[in-house]
Amino acid sequence: MSKLSKEEVEFYHENGYLLYKKQLLPQHMLDGLTALFEEHLAEKGSKLSDELDTPHFRDERLLDYLLCDEVLDVVEPILGPNIGLWSSHFICKDPYVGRATPWHEDSAYWKGRVDSFHGIVTVWLAIDPSTRENGCMQVIPETHRNGFSDYEDVDSRLNLFATQIRNVDDSKAVAFELERGQCSLHDSRIIHGATANKSPYRRCGYTMRYFSTDIRVIPEKNPGFKVWLARGKDLAGNTYANA
Repeated sequence: MSKLSKEEVEFYHENGYLLYKKQLLPQHMLDGLTALFEEHLAEKGSKLSDELDTPHFRDERLLDYLLCDEVLDVVEPILGPNIGLWSSHFICKDPYVGRATPWHEDSAYWKGRVDSFHGIVTVWLAIDPSTRENGCMQVIPETHRNGFSDYEDVDSRLNLFATQIRNVDDSKAVAFELERGQCSLHDSRIIHGATANKSPYRRCGYTMRYFSTDIRVIPEKNPGFKVWLARGKDLAGNTYANA
């Protein structure tokens, strides 16, 4: 069942993002996901808190959330009925020391790994409240029509990535302020980033990334990487971990 109105879908396609200011998961599921995150955080070793990428590769309990109807019913109005699970990432900015996320496009980091970026969406679920104060995500609306800007180097000790887009006009930036359990959706090509967390409040989100299965995942460019068929059928000859 679609959780988005026609107007919300049109807004997403026009602007490249949507704020879903409703509880995405039932409370017991949100609490369960939070408990899994706390496990991963406790076991991260020398990794920084924002480096918990593809945790579902190591812990398939997360697939109960990534492949659930509650999430896919938000994704399907945007991508259509044939959906693949591309990736996920716990991105946690610790109080006072959480690194900035420089302006970037997800597509620029995935260039060459898929044959198209027309249908890749990230659901960013707030595990903690996400505010301007603790470094919430921000996007530049309508920048999803390109996806490959010019980048320059930045200090990776202070930033989640070692590069950032040159000369971003952030005067039009929209802040994704979310309560715990709410989510945002954004196109993989949109310019987005976040300031450092200099507040006393942790800011954790779980990114759940999906693609339309008419997009081909190029095997030789994705060694050891796994995708799942989340809903519908494959349309591009991809190989899925669950099919």
